[in-house]
Amino acid sequence: MPEGTTSRWEIELPDEGATEALARRVAPLVHAGDLVTLSGDLGAGKTTLARALIRVLTRDPELEVPSPTFTLMQLYDTDAFPIVHADLYRIKSPGELAGLGWDEAAEGALVLVEWAERASDELPSDRLDIALRLDPGRSEQYRAAVLTGRGTFAPRLARAKALDDMLGRSGWLEAARSHMQGDASTRAYERLQHPDGRRAILMISPRRADGPPVRFGKPYSAIARLAEDIGPFLAMAQGLRERGYSAPEIYASEPEAGLALLEDLGTEGVVDAGGPIPERLSAATAVLASLHQTALPDWIDAQPEPYRIPPYDIEALAIEVELLVDWYAPHIARAPLSSGARATFVNLWRETLAEIIAAPATWTLRDYHSPNLLWLPEREGLQKVGLLDFQDCVMGHPAYDVASLLQDARVTVPDQLEIRLLGEYSRLRRHADPAFDIAAFARAYAIMGAQRATKILGIFARLDKRDRKPQYLAHLPRVQHYLAKDLAHPALATMRGWYEAHLPQLLGPQGHV
Repeated sequence: MPEGTTSRWEIELPDEGATEALARRVAPLVHAGDLVTLSGDLGAGKTTLARALIRVLTRDPELEVPSPTFTLMQLYDTDAFPIVHADLYRIKSPGELAGLGWDEAAEGALVLVEWAERASDELPSDRLDIALRLDPGRSEQYRAAVLTGRGTFAPRLARAKALDDMLGRSGWLEAARSHMQGDASTRAYERLQHPDGRRAILMISPRRADGPPVRFGKPYSAIARLAEDIGPFLAMAQGLRERGYSAPEIYASEPEAGLALLEDLGTEGVVDAGGPIPERLSAATAVLASLHQTALPDWIDAQPEPYRIPPYDIEALAIEVELLVDWYAPHIARAPLSSGARATFVNLWRETLAEIIAAPATWTLRDYHSPNLLWLPEREGLQKVGLLDFQDCVMGHPAYDVASLLQDARVTVPDQLEIRLLGEYSRLRRHADPAFDIAAFARAYAIMGAQRATKILGIFARLDKRDRKPQYLAHLPRVQHYLAKDLAHPALATMRGWYEAHLPQLLGPQGHV
């Protein structure tokens, strides 16, 4: 939704309980620095709504929230940000706000303003307006609220309305919602608890904003074949479930708004505090062997139209490894590279990856590792492994996902366990197809493991430098260890020479973390 547009949502409030419910709907929408204006005639319920919203945000249902008619401003604290509750009814001109210390109080706060029209020229254009009106013909308690999102608030309000509609249609509107810890992406998740005891997961995945063009006039995400919206997730969930794998069932979705209500597969994973649980990692390996021994199409017969799975082509693979020279080399290794060294790096990788591109392709889920795998003990066989985070699936070499699982960037997979599970995978593939070439797969496994480790070193450096997420740096020694192992394969001898010459620290002694 372009900036400068508005979105509108009208909600009936038959009684005070409905007004409190509206406050619970608005609360997830607002953040530090936001402005919410409240308008309506005297007695329309502006203070009642503000009071309910403040109590929700402070998590104090008994909090005393007086009308600021005479004090003009009341300040409150929450765990996340301060709240300024203002009433401008007695303001004669916008200039009076400065004398009240308005700018200082409003900085970094959520600002709730009653009678905001008295200072309309001084208020930001990006805001949420809530207009309340009475209808005595219905009842003394009846109100109607018209919410208007302006500027950057417009898409936020539109998404909130779409979510409300989706939850209402699917019978989950009354569910309690709790935020779940996210990952390195822009997606967000909430766990929903229905009054009848059922649980579900709300996935909030807004359309990816285009980054700056980096090549061919396209942003990085387009070249790397990353999902642009929630559609690929919905399609791949359908495709995996149709083939008997435990992807979450989709209860409801609003694709245009980037929303989906998913089956809750629980919280039990394939690792614990001590590291990988071998029998669970073995089951996850068997899932890949099963998936890879099947001829899979490059499309899903999804609704409203079929979804074409993109290829993991040379441009995608190459731009991923370039993250190492763009982010890791200058910011972590402190080793800026000459244009010649960079060109040689890219050319070597393109030559090495040529055989990978030429091999038969299958569904490459791309993030098949412990954070995205759940353990479902009540299910049987391969369905014990719950699958998440497959929206970036591409048609690629099967060795990529095997390396992703057995060279987990966040959890150390001991060398001995990695070798054993790699053998299990090969035996399952050979059992299904006696022509399966184990030596050729081992070669591809080393290449794709090195490609993935190279990419991840760059991604973690970018998360630290650009996104201010230094916690990912703790995983670097583990990924370096995987990279050194992969580069020891004879197929990567020339490539190893480049790393030795330009980033030798990556091949030095690396301990597990």
